[in-house]
Amino acid sequence: MVAVNTEQLFIQTINQHQGIIHKVCRMYCSGQEDHHDLFQEIVLQLWKAFPGFRQESKISTWMYRIALNTAISGLRKKKIQTTGIDAIAFQLEDRQEENPEVGLQQLYKAIEHLSDVEKSIVLLYLEDKPYDEIAEITGITANYVAVKMNRIKEKLRTILNVRP
Repeated sequence: MVAVNTEQLFIQTINQHQGIIHKVCRMYCSGQEDHHDLFQEIVLQLWKAFPGFRQESKISTWMYRIALNTAISGLRKKKIQTTGIDAIAFQLEDRQEENPEVGLQQLYKAIEHLSDVEKSIVLLYLEDKPYDEIAEITGITANYVAVKMNRIKEKLRTILNVRP
């Protein structure tokens, strides 16, 4: 049996779960260059934290937590200003065609207007993560995740001008 060193194990883990990192990058970056920079920063932070991973949670949960914290703290450092909800220039009701891709694009556009914490919760929700796991990743209680999701859904309905 061949022993796998830490570096090889880390590379295998990143290769197997890089989709998590890309999803976080897509949620928090608008351009390809920013996506690439954030991806590298997340991988660096994962590498720094990797020796301390105690396997008390799933590797994907641990990776989401590191990736989301890196993305959010990176935004705070850059002091990126987001536009207000009332500055949104699109509405779903203007859409005449029944193209699901257009609706998905509009949903992601609306998500850009959420706070950093709300984005992280929505990302995990869209990944079909249960509230307990979202709570573990974000560091809030499962009950508060449920409350936040209800508020986020209402906020997205308002942004998209969609009735429940």
